[in-house]
Amino acid sequence: MKKLITLILLTFFGFSCSNTSEDSMNPFFTDYEAPYQIPPFEKIKEAHYLPAFTQGMKEQLDEIDVIAGNPESPTFENTIVELERTGKTLNKVADVFFNLLSSNTNDEMDAIAAEISPKLSAHSDAISLNKKLFNRVHEVFEQRNELGLNTEQNRLVEETHKGFIRSGVQLDEPSMEILTQINQELSSLSVQFDQNLLKETNEGFSLIVEDEKQLDGLPEDFRDQAAKLAEANGHAGKWMFKPTRVSMYPFLTYSTQRDLREKLYNSYIKRGDNDNEKDNKDLAIKMADLRLQRSNVLGYKTHADFVLEDTMAKNTGRVKDLLDQVWKPGLARAKIEAEEMQELIQQEGGNFKLAAWDWWHYSEKIRQLKYDFSEEEIKPYFSETKVLQGAFDVATKLFDITFHERFDLPKYRDNIRTFEVKDLDSNVIGIFYTDYTIRSNKGGGAWMNTFGTQSKFDGVKIPLVMNTCNFPPPNEEGFSLLSFEQVTTLFHEFGHALHGLLSDATYPSLSGTRVTRDYVEFPSQMMENWAREPEVIAEYAKHHETNEPIPLELLDKISKASKFNQGFATTEYVAASYLDMAWHTQQEKVEDANKFEMDTLNSLNLIPEITSRYRSTYFAHIFAGGYSMGYYSYLWTEVLEADAFEPFREKGIFDKETANKLKKYVYSAGNTDDLMDQYVRFRGSEPKIEPLLKKRGLDEF
Repeated sequence: MKKLITLILLTFFGFSCSNTSEDSMNPFFTDYEAPYQIPPFEKIKEAHYLPAFTQGMKEQLDEIDVIAGNPESPTFENTIVELERTGKTLNKVADVFFNLLSSNTNDEMDAIAAEISPKLSAHSDAISLNKKLFNRVHEVFEQRNELGLNTEQNRLVEETHKGFIRSGVQLDEPSMEILTQINQELSSLSVQFDQNLLKETNEGFSLIVEDEKQLDGLPEDFRDQAAKLAEANGHAGKWMFKPTRVSMYPFLTYSTQRDLREKLYNSYIKRGDNDNEKDNKDLAIKMADLRLQRSNVLGYKTHADFVLEDTMAKNTGRVKDLLDQVWKPGLARAKIEAEEMQELIQQEGGNFKLAAWDWWHYSEKIRQLKYDFSEEEIKPYFSETKVLQGAFDVATKLFDITFHERFDLPKYRDNIRTFEVKDLDSNVIGIFYTDYTIRSNKGGGAWMNTFGTQSKFDGVKIPLVMNTCNFPPPNEEGFSLLSFEQVTTLFHEFGHALHGLLSDATYPSLSGTRVTRDYVEFPSQMMENWAREPEVIAEYAKHHETNEPIPLELLDKISKASKFNQGFATTEYVAASYLDMAWHTQQEKVEDANKFEMDTLNSLNLIPEITSRYRSTYFAHIFAGGYSMGYYSYLWTEVLEADAFEPFREKGIFDKETANKLKKYVYSAGNTDDLMDQYVRFRGSEPKIEPLLKKRGLDEF
């Protein structure tokens, strides 16, 4: 989810390019003919993007000139609302291009991104640094309390005004010029970082196994996937493993070949750090330094100070306090987990010290010993199709919406699934796409984005929402079988989707997921709670072949193991959050990326058996995905969701009164009011950290 927020926000504004003879055939220049304003993916070619960006940017600049030059006194309608109307064509092309750039890219798309990104940044600045336009916005802002505005309208005025201020509109001209140059360079570097990472992952190291004996311990379905991958890459009769989570995690978990585990693991953590043309060390240094320079120009000591001002956390002190509260018990738990695994190694006769590439393997053995089940034992009950239906059923029970698959609506790949989302009156409130299967031209991780945003100020526009994941490809029988972590991921991204689908805002810039970064993960992580509830698991966990429900005994084991390995999970995540904060609290340029990273992690006393979830060179969240000084957000929002789920534990997981409040004040509200106020309306008080510590099993430390 995270990955596209910054890019999409950038493209809310724009720049310009050149006309072609194909303009009359360009799908972006006409109204979409498909129902619900769905883009005609089958008609869109790479050649259409640059002309559409050009035209869209020109149109928006013309629209801005009209607003800024309006001889009438500024009003909410002729200034603030008119700003909401600008950029129709630009939004159309940006919604398609940047979504597909992440989920279905190619070399031509990558080249377009490299060319257009700095231009989009420059155009964004041309609008946000327009003093004439700002003066009108400021006048409305000053009068807002006398205009009879409702809560959402007042919020729109305040957020619009704040956006101009934080963009630097009050700077002098030389400072504006510096700021514009920095923004353009950052935009280009972000694209380069992301493209380097994708190429390094897909074109870099691959573990090729020729001797079947070296597959010892690996499940049969995973072997089959590796054989297919090898054949597709010209290695028929062999097995290929890539440094991706889908490939690496099962290998680290089940392979008995410690040397091969080490090779694959090291290839994963060395991505972007191989001193080749795809190296990201210098890019990280440049981006962090440019962010520091930009913050200084805007009057802030650090990038962190600039970013956090516009969040729920507000400052680094509150972020650090939160991380520290979780780090200390998490590290204590992780040390105990490491000791348990080291003891098991010795019991088995191993004459080596537990290393990072051993953790998955021995933690799985410990899990089996403690709880008498393995991931492979439960995977047959977690087919992608049934898990998705389980998520749908949860949404139906909570929010009174239903999902109906359509096979006739446009989509950009054959394996994409499309659903109409309806309310109790059978009104279509949104369209939901799923793109779940891993492939080489898709970015890593999982995210939610939109092809169209909900609004109702200019006619009702329903949201077009997509979830993208990297799940295993279907097996020979046509089933994609998920680990429980992947089940949780599906529910997480579905939570983001519901945040977009249930949006009930008037204005697009306040709708759906357009909230602060340390709030946007709250609705998604909230949905993870239902994924873990035994009552819910029993409904969607059906054997992919027999449709038999998961045995109650196995269900009980899963429930009892819910806090297993939480020391590791907590520590690797919080370490990455500290690393993000270290990069963005610097007041001078970092000289050596690897040394800086090592010094940061050593200062935390991170044990050598655990590596930060992300190293700097493949930390796409903060260097390519809009989460700079924002990776703590997952933990911040986990405090919210753990606290928010308490009334469901007390009253029942589908309690209707609580669900209605959750829908009204969280999933439907968007950014239409102060976010903490919205939370308090739902919960009755501000969140407490104790439910989070209890949930992770860290309350005893």
